[in-house]
Amino acid sequence: MGENTKTSRRGFLATGAAALGGAAMPAWSQSEPFAPETRPELQGEQPVKHNISSFRSLQWEPYFGSLKNGAILVDTTSRALHYWSEDGTDYRLFPTSVPLSEELTRRGRTSIVRKVDGPSWSPTPSMKKRNPEWPDYIGPGPDNPLGTHALYLSWTYYRIHGTHDTRKIGRRSSNGCIGLYNEHIAELFEIAKVGTQVLLI
Repeated sequence: MGENTKTSRRGFLATGAAALGGAAMPAWSQSEPFAPETRPELQGEQPVKHNISSFRSLQWEPYFGSLKNGAILVDTTSRALHYWSEDGTDYRLFPTSVPLSEELTRRGRTSIVRKVDGPSWSPTPSMKKRNPEWPDYIGPGPDNPLGTHALYLSWTYYRIHGTHDTRKIGRRSSNGCIGLYNEHIAELFEIAKVGTQVLLI
């Protein structure tokens, strides 16, 4: 196991207490099965009760035919994201947030199509119709639901992104997206590239 894996695990242990300590509200992420949307938290929503992540190292071969362009495996059961570099020498493991329910969970193969440092957020038309009081736009910064960085997937509205609310990591707390601690999405942002293959299981 490489030093990068150990570093990621140490990072999780150092920050995990915050994630395990508080009750989290359902996330700024996405809200419709197979057409998810990012949305703000709403007052009165029930707290998410379970916060777990499993840190079991995996081999890439059962999941990918090759490591061309690098590979990301998101395991929604263990709530963990695995990354392998194209040459196979760099393996990293990060805790994640995952969708609240099976109906909101999309699985299968996709890829990174866009990378944004300091993403902005806007509601989709159907989201705005249901919630006209929500803002039309939130720029980069501490109020942005996508955290500091976002990796846009080929599936419309699906992203791997950061979160400013560390309570959400390790939980079923999103409505479609995969969330990471901001320090972890910044790390993944640097090593993943447009074209990196992604598999959600």
